[in-house]
Amino acid sequence: MNRNLRIKELPEEERPYEKCMKYGPGKLSDAELLAVILRSGAHGSSCVDLAKEVMTISKAEEGLLGIHHVSMQELQGIRGVGKVKAAQIKCIGELSKRIASRSSRTKLDFRNPETIADYYMEQMRHLNREEMILIFFNGKNKVIKELKVSVGTVNQTVASPRELFLEALRCEAVSVLMIHNHPSGDPTPSRQDILTTKRMKEAGEFLGIPLCDHIIIGDRTYISFREEHMI
Repeated sequence: MNRNLRIKELPEEERPYEKCMKYGPGKLSDAELLAVILRSGAHGSSCVDLAKEVMTISKAEEGLLGIHHVSMQELQGIRGVGKVKAAQIKCIGELSKRIASRSSRTKLDFRNPETIADYYMEQMRHLNREEMILIFFNGKNKVIKELKVSVGTVNQTVASPRELFLEALRCEAVSVLMIHNHPSGDPTPSRQDILTTKRMKEAGEFLGIPLCDHIIIGDRTYISFREEHMI
């Protein structure tokens, strides 16, 4: 008989909830961890089977990281995943990003490119489009404002020095930091990245609001223009 198989209906040795209670969540596989959240499967398959299907739907990346690359609509295309389950799955992905960011925040030092990259890594490395964040500082090197200034195509952001420095002037900023991601995972600066950075540096020098760095986020890696002596 076809039916939704809930965790409690599985054979005892296959129940991830009981396994978690007995041995701790560290002993659960990725599929079992997700199954504890989903609680029930599709018709004729268990919640663990459903979890495994969820983790293979993304074309960009398999496993739990694939959750970052699929929409709620795509998740609802899986038999057994409705609006509630889709929302739960996407919330898991968002929660993981926030936990990673919070753990990096204690080490965040805006004078140290490595700590900046660590902090923004989970926010930006899973994005399917290039996005840019502009950070404005006051004279004490404290953040005045953080602003997402552009959303690009797959491999190109569109950032005008004019619009960026207009915002810097409104904030009475004394320096600016640029951060953007490369969806490919390779942070190597493109020709456009280099030209944009050059224009930003020149505009900042003219206005007395220097560009202190441009950091490109890749997949678990980054490049700092300042560290590479490109700025």
